[in-house]
Amino acid sequence: MAREPKRESEKASADRDETIRALARLIDETGVTEIEVEHGGMRVRVARQAMVAAVAPAVQTFDTPRVVSTPDAASKADPSRHPGVVTSPMVGTAYRSPEPGAKPFIDIGSKVNVGDTLLIIEAMKTMNQIPAPRSGTVTQILFEDTQPVEFGEPLIIVE
Repeated sequence: MAREPKRESEKASADRDETIRALARLIDETGVTEIEVEHGGMRVRVARQAMVAAVAPAVQTFDTPRVVSTPDAASKADPSRHPGVVTSPMVGTAYRSPEPGAKPFIDIGSKVNVGDTLLIIEAMKTMNQIPAPRSGTVTQILFEDTQPVEFGEPLIIVE
């Protein structure tokens, strides 16, 4: 009889491990950074360590002018192929400034250094700063303020 509790414990451990694996796959597939479930008395939280910090308010309701970019036929045709493209690391809502009415982080022609904040993406009520992966000049901004964005979507071109 002493072995039965151990079998039960092994089964619970295997169920927990499978749940964690399933949640990790779900995080990879959807691009979310964190998920938590509770089922049958078991609570599991799986989170991907984000490389960005949370800042800024969750609601922005101001209008900004349409984005204009410098002419470049090759990168306009398919900006995702541009060597200086910055893509969305997650699904969410993109914001150009830290709060309503504030100056945008960047504009066309802005000089940026590695690590400078380019924009914020709100995902699951968390504000995630998106840093510049390289130094250079912003030549295109491919999203509008408060626009929903998808994982891998081209957002900015830095040359």
